[in-house]
Amino acid sequence: MDEPGYGDFRARREATIWQRLNRVLRVLLTIVIWLVIISLFLPPYQKWRQNRDEIDKLQSQVTEQKTFLAGQTQEVNLLKTDPTYLETIARDRLDLMKEGETIFRLEPKPTVRRDPTDR
Repeated sequence: MDEPGYGDFRARREATIWQRLNRVLRVLLTIVIWLVIISLFLPPYQKWRQNRDEIDKLQSQVTEQKTFLAGQTQEVNLLKTDPTYLETIARDRLDLMKEGETIFRLEPKPTVRRDPTDR
């Protein structure tokens, strides 16, 4: 014969277990949903970051090329318009000198590379 309070306690205990399992299941389901969402958006985000880095790298190359082009344009302009500059460059490149002129060339000091294993 069952006591009146024991059956009620057992029913409450079973209900509590099911409630806990339902809560755990909801938490796990929420985690799984978030993981799916993250897994869907992470690869495009990583691709976007890679593309952004590549764009930045290419922008720096464009800036370097624009600077180089400006220097070359200035030199061409000087060669076309400045006879003194043209004469100086021509004599320098052809290793020519005027009568009575002495040329001193300063060569950059050669850099000595050391082997990292030598000490």
